[in-house]
Amino acid sequence: MHSKSILGLAALFALSAASPGRAQQQIQVLPVQGNVYLVAGAGGNITLQTGKDGVLLVDTGLAAAAPAVIAAIRKLTTAPVLFVINTHVHADHVGGNAAIAETRGESGAGPIVPTGGGGRPPERLDGEQQLKIIAQENVLIRLTAPGSGEARPPELGLPEDEYFTPFKDLRFNGEAIIIYHEPNAHTDGDSVVLFRGSDVVSTGDIFTPEGYPFIDLQRGGGIEGEIAALNHILDLVVPGKTEEGGTYVIPGHGRICDEADLVEFRDMVVIIRDRIKDMIKKGMTLDQVKAAKPTLDYDTEYISENSFVKADQFVEAIYKSLTQVKPAGSTK
Repeated sequence: MHSKSILGLAALFALSAASPGRAQQQIQVLPVQGNVYLVAGAGGNITLQTGKDGVLLVDTGLAAAAPAVIAAIRKLTTAPVLFVINTHVHADHVGGNAAIAETRGESGAGPIVPTGGGGRPPERLDGEQQLKIIAQENVLIRLTAPGSGEARPPELGLPEDEYFTPFKDLRFNGEAIIIYHEPNAHTDGDSVVLFRGSDVVSTGDIFTPEGYPFIDLQRGGGIEGEIAALNHILDLVVPGKTEEGGTYVIPGHGRICDEADLVEFRDMVVIIRDRIKDMIKKGMTLDQVKAAKPTLDYDTEYISENSFVKADQFVEAIYKSLTQVKPAGSTK
């Protein structure tokens, strides 16, 4: 499919954290590039890679949308889902974990076949491999911490293959897949996933081209980590002819993008950060910074009636991220 056709179609499937019923009605599976597809409409974007070995998902959407997601996947392939990678802890990205883990597909069979339960991931019918849920260790820590307030999935939906190194890699469907930890960006447990053969990057909510990013300070996010993560993603993508196409980027919410979209978004975040940093140096309070409207010239592009992050919320997150005092030696 031509790159402009992909980007145009993808714009039709911009995601919304609307009611579960509405999300289920809007599930769409869109080819991106190589072995990779976008599953849109489940809350957060879901990236799907498929091939001879089975199916790998990056994120699983909202719990209520999981049946519709599974049905949409089964229209594309009956191969078993063997890997799930969670980009971060939020419920619109991990909510479908348990439903996916509770199901398995039989080669050549249309419907999903439920497992026998017992609190463990299902095995493939040939007995070779269990489904694995992979995430950076802070995702598991936050999901299981007593009194954390997280929308914790059932035990079967928790990550059991957590990593704590700068990156983790695997090979699946003949393709190298590299998972990078982006510290203290959107949260403290963000992962970016590179499909090296298909030339696709899945970013989670670090990159949201149709709205200001959510800097989740309560879960370890920060503006400097957000910018560092965006710069790292830019290192991973290579544009095509006339600087369009090339590596495709699947954001946490919104349309399929390429490098030009990512550069525009990164520049916006850096410019607004720099404006607020300058105001802080002048001794301005948070209320004074908000009144100065440092995002005003970007609001028409990144603010809509349904925006999750409003302009004042973005400004406040940046201000607090730049002024909060961190304990000695802390990265959170």
